[in-house]
Amino acid sequence: MSNQNLSESHEQGELHRSLSNRHLQLIAIGGAIGTGLFMGSGKTISLAGPSILFIYLIIGVMVFFVMRALGELLLSNLAYKSFIDFTTDLIGPWAGYFVGWTYWLCWITIGIADLSAIIYYLQFFNNGLPFSPVEGAMISVAAIVFIMGLNLLTVRLFGELEFWFALIKILAIIILIAVGLWMIFTGFTSTTGEVASFTHLWANGGFFPTGVHGFLAGFQIAIFAFVGVELVRNNG
Repeated sequence: MSNQNLSESHEQGELHRSLSNRHLQLIAIGGAIGTGLFMGSGKTISLAGPSILFIYLIIGVMVFFVMRALGELLLSNLAYKSFIDFTTDLIGPWAGYFVGWTYWLCWITIGIADLSAIIYYLQFFNNGLPFSPVEGAMISVAAIVFIMGLNLLTVRLFGELEFWFALIKILAIIILIAVGLWMIFTGFTSTTGEVASFTHLWANGGFFPTGVHGFLAGFQIAIFAFVGVELVRNNG
């Protein structure tokens, strides 16, 4: 946008686009990568064991088809702006109302979970000592003020910060995968004498060491890791 058009836009009080395609893409991907993956995966593995691979595969396939269906619906009518719009149009106002408020409640719950995760991570660096209720509340307030501060910045700066934060998440996943493969192929030995190997997938009770109960329990946490995938968009 030229300076002349930009000044005219300011004079008329109109909005202008400050986020580039790279900002939108990384904000969307970063929004889909969060607590459910980095923190929840450990709990899921402890519940389901190696069968976690089947859990993520099943959920991933289901989410893929749901997202494909949502994409087809959005393209069928370019007036739709979100799934709330086509829910209202195709099912009824009551459905749109229910879906909209359910989605809002979902993100409120995720926000609370993220605040709890921040406290748990800081507790780890605090030599594992739990924080008092007052300290936990202060940490939560500080996190909320920090996030609010980011949202009150200029749109351009906010997009730039979110871009680099999301890039850190992606790099962290790549590094974790690379380190895991390095540990396996170099025969890394833990302090307890366990050697990193693919054989652990079937050597300790098979793929379902905790039985069907553990396998089904893993779905409850694993599906949490997929919340936010609807934010990912294709601007290609």
